[in-house]
Amino acid sequence: MPPIPDYSIKDTWAALPDKEDAADKIPLKSNLKDGQKEAKADVFFLHPTIYTYKPTNKYIWNADVNDEELNKLVDNSTILNQATAFNGACKVYAPRYRQAHYYSFLTPNATDKKQALDLAYADVKRAFEFYLQNWNQGRPIIIASHSQGTVLAKRLLQEFFDEKPLQKQLVEAYLIGIATAPNTFNSIKPSQSAEEIGGFVSWNTFARDYLPPYYKDGLNSAVCTNPLSWKLNNDFVSKTENKGGVGLKFTFVKEAADAQVHDGVLWINKPYVRGRAFLRTKIWHRADINLFWMNIRENVTLRVERYFHQQ
Repeated sequence: MPPIPDYSIKDTWAALPDKEDAADKIPLKSNLKDGQKEAKADVFFLHPTIYTYKPTNKYIWNADVNDEELNKLVDNSTILNQATAFNGACKVYAPRYRQAHYYSFLTPNATDKKQALDLAYADVKRAFEFYLQNWNQGRPIIIASHSQGTVLAKRLLQEFFDEKPLQKQLVEAYLIGIATAPNTFNSIKPSQSAEEIGGFVSWNTFARDYLPPYYKDGLNSAVCTNPLSWKLNNDFVSKTENKGGVGLKFTFVKEAADAQVHDGVLWINKPYVRGRAFLRTKIWHRADINLFWMNIRENVTLRVERYFHQQ
C-alpha cells in the first residue's frame, strides 16, 4: 500500500488557508474575492475520485498522496471548481488522501472495495484529527464533499459529530454527489430551508426525464435538495434563480442551469452555456457543484451568519 500521509507536512494538503493553492482562486469574469483571511468559519473539504485511469505505478487500489501527476489533476479539477465555492466565508482545508481507485466502486468483490475505502477513510480521519488539534480552536465547521469524498464525509460525521460534543460546531454538511438517505445520522437531519443550520444537504444531478441504471441502488430513496431554493420539494426553479456556475477554464457563467427535484434525483434541462444545442450529457455528476457554484457560495455565507446569530 502507498505510504501513510503525514498531515504536519503542508504538501499533504491540497488546500490550506495559509498556503497558495487552487482553493484561493476566483472565477474569471466574476468580481468576487477570496475571503479566507477574514473568514470566521472553516470548511473541511473532501474531494471526489480523480484516480480513474489505469494505474501507472504499483498502487492499484489506492492512490499515493506523493503522486505529483495525480495531485495536479486533483488541484486543477475539484479543488479549483468545487472547493473554491467555499472560500467566500470559510478557511479551506482539503487533505490529500489515499483515494480509492474508481474501480473500487465497480468491482464485484465487496472485500476489495471495503479495504480500499477503509484505507481512504483512515487518512481522512487522521487529517481531520490533525486539523482539530492544530487549527480549529473551536471555530464553526462546514463539512463539504463530492462523490467518494461524500462516502468518507458521512463516516466522518457519524464518528465525530453525530450526537457528539463537536456537533454544536457544525454549521452544515454539503454531502454532494452520492445518494444519502434521510436517516443516515441519528441527529443530523436533512435541512429544509436555506437558513437552517446543523443539518445536511445533498443532491445528484441528471438530465430531465433521465434515471440512471443504478437508480434503485439508493437514489430512489435519497435526500435531494434543490440548490436553487434549498428546499426538498419538487417545485421547478428556473435559471433566473441561478446566481452563476463555473464553466470551462473556471469562467463564471450567469444563469447556468435550472433545477427540479424528482424522486430522489435533481433534474436539469440542458445547461444554458455556449454550445448548448450540442450537449448530449445525461449524467451531470461531474458538474454537481459547478452548475450551482454561486448559489452554494451565497448559501454558505448565509448559514455561517445564521450560526453566529444563533450563538
